[in-house]
Amino acid sequence: MEVALHLIKLGYQVSQPLNADSRYDFIVDTGKKLLRIQVKTAHLSAKTAESIQFKCRSITGRGAIQGIKSSIYSTDDVDYFATYWDGQVYLVPVSECSADKTLHLKKE
Repeated sequence: MEVALHLIKLGYQVSQPLNADSRYDFIVDTGKKLLRIQVKTAHLSAKTAESIQFKCRSITGRGAIQGIKSSIYSTDDVDYFATYWDGQVYLVPVSECSADKTLHLKKE
């Protein structure tokens, strides 16, 4: 919700899909283009306190018999990943991601 609220405060229209199994969490209308956004939870990197990480894939549990399914997002699914960390929203093009993404934060 923090990501959507941030984008709304910037003046963008934000819409959510009606079905729960959509590959994106919401659409942002920039006035010129519709962007599909997938929000992911960021975690502090175990390697350095100046980096955050998030998964660029969906993981669904199918129970003990079918196991867990993991699928990587593509540009056919979403346009941007979004995450929220320490009061900041970060948007990363899906084309710059693989299974995981690390953002190195530079403090000034």
